[in-house]
Amino acid sequence: MVVNSYKGFKNKIITLMRSAIFFLLLIFINTSAHSQNSSEVCYNPNLVKDTTKKSINSMVFHLVDGDSIKISYHSPGIRKRIVWGGLVPFDEVWVTGAHDATYILMPKSFEVGGKTIPSGKYAFFTIPGKNEWTLIINKNWKQHLASEYDEKEDIVRVKVKPKKVDHTERLQYFIEMGNKNDGKISMAWEKVKIELPFKFL
Repeated sequence: MVVNSYKGFKNKIITLMRSAIFFLLLIFINTSAHSQNSSEVCYNPNLVKDTTKKSINSMVFHLVDGDSIKISYHSPGIRKRIVWGGLVPFDEVWVTGAHDATYILMPKSFEVGGKTIPSGKYAFFTIPGKNEWTLIINKNWKQHLASEYDEKEDIVRVKVKPKKVDHTERLQYFIEMGNKNDGKISMAWEKVKIELPFKFL
C-alpha cells in the first residue's frame, strides 16, 4: 500500500515537472518572438501597412565607396493629430523622431555649414519653427529623446526654411546624393520637409 502511494506521488511530481517545463518553454518562445519583432528594422515606414499606434524602429542607408551612410530613427505616425505646434512644439529642441535620439553614421569626414566633422556617429536634433528650422548635429548620439540634450555638445547648427510636401503619414528620413561627394539628409512628416546639405571631404 505504501509502495503504491509512493509511486502515485512520484508520478504526480513527474507530471507537474513536465507541465512546468512546458509552461516555461512557452514563455521563452513568446518572449523570444516578441524580442525579435520589437527589434525588426523598417526601411520604408510609409510603404508598409500601418497596423500599429507605436513608433516604428526605422533606418535608411546609402552606399558610398563600399561603405554607407546610415540614419537610425523611430518613426511616429500622425494618427489625425496636430503635429506642428501641437504634438511637436515650436521653438523647442526635438529628437526629430521618437524614443532614442535619431543618429547619423557617416563613413567619411564631411562638412556641414562650413564646419568640418570627422567620420562617426552623431545625434540629429531640430528646433522646428513656423518659418525657419534649426538643424543640429550633436556629439552625444546615444541618448533618450531630448531629455539628455546638452547644447554644449553641439558640433554645428544650420538654419533652413521648411518645404511643403504631400501628406506623409509617418515621419521618414531620406539620403539624396547629387554626386559622389555632395548630398543632403532630409526628413519629411505631415506636409513638411527639411533638408540638411553636406559634403564629403
